[in-house]
Amino acid sequence: MSKIKKIIISGLLLAASIVINRFLSVNTSILSIGFTFVPLMLSGIILGPKYSIVIAGLSDLIGALLFPFGSYFVGYTISSILTGLVYGLLLYNKDGFKFNKKFLIRLLIAILIVCIIINGILNTIWIIITVKSASYAIIPTRIIKQLIMIPVMFITMSSLTKLLEKQIRGLND
Repeated sequence: MSKIKKIIISGLLLAASIVINRFLSVNTSILSIGFTFVPLMLSGIILGPKYSIVIAGLSDLIGALLFPFGSYFVGYTISSILTGLVYGLLLYNKDGFKFNKKFLIRLLIAILIVCIIINGILNTIWIIITVKSASYAIIPTRIIKQLIMIPVMFITMSSLTKLLEKQIRGLND
């Protein structure tokens, strides 16, 4: 894929990520429910780790600066970058996209890492640092949300990638 094509796709996925996160998600100080994972996972699948890291980091940074929910905290940007890294490393196949059992296993592993380690543990630490008072009371809510999101993310992305398999392969030509 040419560099220009990658930049164009990156821009589209970055814009989609910001719009979905800032306007089509439910966001509170302790919880965010939405489908921001879709453009971030697609960036990992189509473009690989370098681009998905940049898209995830810029999405958080631009979204926080232009459409803030509260004060900016760098920890959430670090979490976003790590999310892009996980998606890029686990979902990208330099030989081209193939929807198969191996991809589905890598998809599940990526979702588990992001939901449990990054969203469940790391983002909870960031919330405890930034919110402080009574922040330990949010932990059960966050655990339940992550347990719900694991199958939602898996079903959404496995269905979407199966549906868009030819188009994703076509982007890599």
